Amino acid sequence: MVERTTDCFSCLGDTRLLILGIETSCDETAASVIENGKHIRSNVVSTQIDIHKKFGGVVPELASRAHVELISHVIWEALEKADCKLSELNAVAVTNSPGLANALLVGTETAKALSFSLRIPLIAVNHIHAHLYANFMEHSSIICPTVGLIISGGHTAVFYMKDCNNYVLLGQTYDDAAGEALDKVAKMLNLGYPGGPIISKMAEKGSSKAINFPRAFLGKDVYNFSFSGMKTAVARYLECNSYKNLADVNDIYVNDICAEFQQSVIDVLIKKIVGAAEQKNVETILIGGGVSANTEFRKQLSEICKKKGMNLFFPSLKLCTDNAAMIAGLAYHRYKEGKFESLSLDIHPQLQCDRLS
Repeated sequence: MVERTTDCFSCLGDTRLLILGIETSCDETAASVIENGKHIRSNVVSTQIDIHKKFGGVVPELASRAHVELISHVIWEALEKADCKLSELNAVAVTNSPGLANALLVGTETAKALSFSLRIPLIAVNHIHAHLYANFMEHSSIICPTVGLIISGGHTAVFYMKDCNNYVLLGQTYDDAAGEALDKVAKMLNLGYPGGPIISKMAEKGSSKAINFPRAFLGKDVYNFSFSGMKTAVARYLECNSYKNLADVNDIYVNDICAEFQQSVIDVLIKKIVGAAEQKNVETILIGGGVSANTEFRKQLSEICKKKGMNLFFPSLKLCTDNAAMIAGLAYHRYKEGKFESLSLDIHPQLQCDRLS
């Protein structure tokens, strides 16, 4: 039997701690001031969707340049909205892993400068872990241990969580993340960027039963993912049906493709995370990342968890996409444990985690 623990805030005192969080891992420049790991004093996010839309995906060099231009303005806005002076901050937290290398550097070097000049601790946060932690900021009834699923534009991974500060990787994607696959299929169909929300909207008007795309489950008790082949199946389907130029394809046909591809992704995600919960004998599932905002995924997973008697938690939509509130929130627990970094803190663009044997 797995030992159940209390929630992550049960043993923390009442001392007020204000932490500035900085997030620049991809195409959002974000800053936030969080009080005691949960209370959001401010949460400012500047998105770059308009910059990257014409390219059908994020261009790393353009992303990093935009971060350089925006980071100071976003931080000052976060402080102003939080009614917080620099001198009142207890620590500065920053995403240093994973993400785009040059984008991570902008946030990390900015955080180092603030830490040095203000003489306050510097805290490094893995933004994938922070996506799951976002649930603890909004739900007080989460009991650990749990399993968590991250689904975003750049990452799809399953974790076993002993508590909100301890994460063990059970599996991740071999190739495309779920969000990347959705973006690429949307590009094939000339639907625009970002692809996830567009495909979700089109799928509402289509039928997943009209077409049959494959599901890459990879075997029993395997929690890795592979969406590249599923994406390629859509390309092959379009070619075999002589739809290389989609200008002549009617909306009904595109809606059906969107509905079935979305369903194929949902089927894989649900099987993996529910299977992980059963294998680890835990009663609670946490979801995080931008794709977790998908309405159909939330509905179907909620129904399955209800049937199985599992507790399911999603963050609110404002905490699904990359943001700095979750960074500063998770950093609070690292602060309480004295997990501070030196000014030699490096970035780690790849997902750095330990696997279970």
